[in-house]
Amino acid sequence: MLGFGPKLNTVFASRWKALLWSAGILLTAYCTVPSEEQTAQKEAAQTAAAQAAAAHHKSPWAKN
Repeated sequence: MLGFGPKLNTVFASRWKALLWSAGILLTAYCTVPSEEQTAQKEAAQTAAAQAAAAHHKSPWAKN
């Protein structure tokens, strides 16, 4: 196997250990996945920044 973490036969030795292990996995997933609102706000900010940068860009080959 990969060699890290507890062995499965020790995790599932009792129901309580299995419950604690699964709660840890669910908590990790809950804490790491961003919400839709955060993702939408981040994308909107990136789009606005890109549009602002494009509006102020001046080509060095453009005629003055």
